[in-house]
Amino acid sequence: MQTAFQEKRRTPRHRVFKGALIAFQGRSVNCTVRNMSDGGAGLDIDGSQTVPPSFTLVLESDRVIRRCEMIWRTERRAGVAFA
Repeated sequence: MQTAFQEKRRTPRHRVFKGALIAFQGRSVNCTVRNMSDGGAGLDIDGSQTVPPSFTLVLESDRVIRRCEMIWRTERRAGVAFA
């Protein structure tokens, strides 16, 4: 039996695979951006890393810096909304 997935995002996300930094309080944590839209992103984060509820996401390769709010998190994945 299949369960229908209800999309809650306002804008569709596009698959990407880019290294990025989560910057907060003078520290940074490496992550991988797995998907992205105008409104947010899906991130892979090492489960041992502590990340605050709001931070700056830095994609140096694209010269993109975005303020983020954590929407959800599992051990290795996170969904963020751009503030």
